[in-house]
Amino acid sequence: MAPEGRTARRSLKHVAIREYVRGLVADRPPGTPAPSERELVDQFGVARMTVRQALDALVGEGVLERHPGRGTFVAVPRRTPTGVRGLTEDLARRGTVLETRTLAAGAEPAEPEMAAAFRVQPGDAMVHWVRLRVAEGRPFGWSETWLPAVVAGDLLDHLPTSLYDALEARGSRPTWCDDSVAAGVATGREAALLEVPPGSAVLRFTRRAMREETVVEMTRSVLRGDAYTLHLQLRA
Repeated sequence: MAPEGRTARRSLKHVAIREYVRGLVADRPPGTPAPSERELVDQFGVARMTVRQALDALVGEGVLERHPGRGTFVAVPRRTPTGVRGLTEDLARRGTVLETRTLAAGAEPAEPEMAAAFRVQPGDAMVHWVRLRVAEGRPFGWSETWLPAVVAGDLLDHLPTSLYDALEARGSRPTWCDDSVAAGVATGREAALLEVPPGSAVLRFTRRAMREETVVEMTRSVLRGDAYTLHLQLRA
């Protein structure tokens, strides 16, 4: 069989397993164990990678959640109606705890380009926060975030673990955003921060987040290409 045919069949198996598990857990309460990877491998006669892809998709949708060392379980229903999540929240839903190490944080005037993006005046006060993100003891990515000082409030006095939790407490949690994602290779500085060889694959994320029509955040992130899978939900 041609490689294209084998790929298509693997894709169909992944979808079949995903929808089977979705139906199996649909009416089960949060915390109910989901079928294990081994059970699904034996039941469907597929590779573990195919099963993991199906479960990863359900974790990304919030149907399931992983608890390291314990297994995969039916997820608790989402707390808020917004689909906008920060990286900390996204990984928590996948069973990964993300730590934040601040590399730099301070106030600075908005440059003309940044002012235009935020729809503020050049020179208006902005908060600039640079973070190294660490998961399971190794660098996962780094992020550079800007927020208007009027939105950030006293954020610099008490840097949070989750930016979106802090914005929610201030009544400024984003309700929608524009995201862009591009594949790239790590520069020398990025490679040193991420502890990978220069030229390693990375994913570059740019987010401009709004609450209604007010821009509340811009973040540029560089994530290790071997550590993150992007999940998208599309609807007609």
